[in-house]
Amino acid sequence: MKITLSVDALSPSLTGIGRYTWELTRRLPSTAGIGEVRYYRNGRWIADPATLLTDSVPRRRSRLVLPKPAWVRRWALRRACRGLLFHGTNYFLPDCTDIGVITVHDLSVFKFPETHPVERIRQFEANFNRSVRKAAHVITDSEATRGEVIDFLACSPSFVTAVPLGVESRFAPQTQRELDPLLRSFGLAYRRYSLCVSTLEPRKRIGHLIEAYRQLPEALRRSVPLVLVGGGGWCNDGLKLEIQRGQSEGWLLSLGFLPDTQLPGLYAGASLFVYPSLYEGFGLPVLEAMASGVPVVTSDRTSLPEVTGGAAALIDPDDVMGLKEAIHRGLEDEAWRHHASTVGLATARHFDWNRCAENTVVVYRKVLSGSNAV
Repeated sequence: MKITLSVDALSPSLTGIGRYTWELTRRLPSTAGIGEVRYYRNGRWIADPATLLTDSVPRRRSRLVLPKPAWVRRWALRRACRGLLFHGTNYFLPDCTDIGVITVHDLSVFKFPETHPVERIRQFEANFNRSVRKAAHVITDSEATRGEVIDFLACSPSFVTAVPLGVESRFAPQTQRELDPLLRSFGLAYRRYSLCVSTLEPRKRIGHLIEAYRQLPEALRRSVPLVLVGGGGWCNDGLKLEIQRGQSEGWLLSLGFLPDTQLPGLYAGASLFVYPSLYEGFGLPVLEAMASGVPVVTSDRTSLPEVTGGAAALIDPDDVMGLKEAIHRGLEDEAWRHHASTVGLATARHFDWNRCAENTVVVYRKVLSGSNAV
């Protein structure tokens, strides 16, 4: 089986979709049934996708070559894609594909357009419906999203398959002795901070998290500060001011985007992981926290109850007082903390990236056999 995989989501700052794309990129070539994998990004072939994860992508030697006409480039791409199943890992399929599968991670751009940049909305308006029409099958990250996609597209349930994501083994409990050097470099102490790993965008409800944390008893929030990790995001000027205010008051620390090498330790050293997102197609940070043995407070919306499997304290993301109370309990109720950690570890073991790759290949096989009864 020959597959073309889109790798446009790969960059030095991996988001959740980037992580999904990278894990498939790493695993598909060695997954049973796969004979060849080619990688495609923005109209060109990528020989080594790992180069897209670094800031120093090798440049081709410059030479004087007249550019080929656009119609020639399109013809060459279509010819190269002939006979290959194309997997659009980030919603979209290019025009050159004959047969394709798309992964729809969530429908937030349609359900909550006010939480997205205008450029992203325009991209979906221009390309999403075309990609759906070209697709032979749709993959989602969760059953919750699968149900939403079936309703939104008014399509047959056999057209959409949920393939859950995975969690890497490096996300695991660690001892204070193992973590002290890393945590000291950030001015943190083992099990003495709450953590949220999230892009700073409106639907993540980070502003509500900050407001809830500010309402905790002063002694508690100063002894167990809130730590934010994640990229800058969008539509967040007011949020940035709230972050600055919390930092000036001494109970909030914003670390921005961090390299992958530091994330497992920051997860494992936290006392509590808080993720009050309004809407998720899966919620990978929640799974990574559970795999690290950390108690979790998260939303009662969309895929998050499905992923946490009874391990987390579920809250209404727009109920700031309820969020505050859940955080307070999560930091001080030792019986609940032990239960959440134990059940979270057991739940996380059900999610595996190798299984994600294998189940993705099952979808490919069904599509190529001409059957959508997945």
